Amino acid sequence: MNINALRLAALRREIGHFPTLAAFARRYQLDATYLSQLLNGHRNLGEKAARNLEAKLGWALHSMDRADLDSTPDQDLYDRPPAGLRRVPRISFVQAGLWTEAVDPYAQGAGDDYLLTQTDLSAHAFALTVRGESMEPEFKEGDTIIIDPDVKPSPGDFVVAKNSQEEATFKKYRPRGINEHGEQVIELVPLNDDFPALRSDYTPLYIIGTMMEHRRYRKPRQT
Repeated sequence: MNINALRLAALRREIGHFPTLAAFARRYQLDATYLSQLLNGHRNLGEKAARNLEAKLGWALHSMDRADLDSTPDQDLYDRPPAGLRRVPRISFVQAGLWTEAVDPYAQGAGDDYLLTQTDLSAHAFALTVRGESMEPEFKEGDTIIIDPDVKPSPGDFVVAKNSQEEATFKKYRPRGINEHGEQVIELVPLNDDFPALRSDYTPLYIIGTMMEHRRYRKPRQT
């Protein structure tokens, strides 16, 4: 293992102690985007950067350069999340809209943040931050949802779908029968009555994935 990979392994292990990359960055007052670039291989963790990170984390000098665990060429033990948990990347609605069956939604430079979860998910699962008011009161802006593209929705499930303009939306799923062409008609329904429903016989719709988990984080009180 080269020195850059060794340093990244130590960094990933430390980040794995936190629920998200953003939480780790906040704890140590680091730039989450910069950390993501390191983890994704867009930047090297060089000598100066490694020493700066050690100082920020309160580690001994050159501690990132030492391997405390044995590793194999194809599987670094530092990369593993805590037992029973797996990482799910958080992406944007724009990235979700680009999803296809052949391409992971976070393949194009995504994964700036991730969640740890115990939910049984496929390898293609991803997280989104809810935006807008169309799904209130059950889902508020800023909530997090975890979506699995490999789970077929049932009536009443919540799904992320996209239209012909590659725009993604989060709505309740309702099948509405078969049209004269033998195609299934679906309706995507907001929970907020102030917003319109969408139907596939008027607007082309494609189901990206089914919601598997919903998280809401308590906001700090204003002082």
